[in-house]
Amino acid sequence: MTPRLASRLLRHHLPLALGTVVCAFVLYVTRPYPDVLTRLSFATAWPALVLLAATLIIGPWRALQRKSYALSVDLRRDIGIWAGMVGVLHAGIGQCVHMRWRPWLYYVYEKWQVMPVRYDVFGLSNYTGLIAALVLLVLLATSNDLSLRRLGLARWKGWQRWNYACFTLAAFHTLGYLVGIEEIKPAFIAVAAICIAATAILQTLAWRQRA
Repeated sequence: MTPRLASRLLRHHLPLALGTVVCAFVLYVTRPYPDVLTRLSFATAWPALVLLAATLIIGPWRALQRKSYALSVDLRRDIGIWAGMVGVLHAGIGQCVHMRWRPWLYYVYEKWQVMPVRYDVFGLSNYTGLIAALVLLVLLATSNDLSLRRLGLARWKGWQRWNYACFTLAAFHTLGYLVGIEEIKPAFIAVAAICIAATAILQTLAWRQRA
């Protein structure tokens, strides 16, 4: 194990693991849902959103602080790894919550008249969530030094920029569930609004500074 990796494990991954597990546990035990799957889905959704937002906040924050630009900041990459793991876990669990072992009904109607593909808020929210999870899988698979060396700096960064699309899709997925599907307490609506607004504002400010 290299000193750099040991430092990352101690300084980044250990706190991220503890924070994620504690947050998920608190959400799990405080939810009124009667079953395990629904609790797990909820408990993994919010840490994933916060972690994903953090990956897009660190870069603009560094830029606004006039710190030197880095192609890959270890902290941002490590947060992204946890965002990917928790986000993919949430997507996997979520396939069995509402339709109970019939995940295809998240995307197509059981009885349809106009077209089989779901075009309601429920369907659109699930499609955006699924695509976001697939993008997360790609980002997670390439968030390592081996991929960076094999792809080269420019190509690797090009793949990692899909994080913007991933967060946008995750935001639409979250808003769809907040507005049209589940009854969520105002505190969680505020968390979603803060994540989306902070990411959008800081990204815009950093872009204007570079322009």
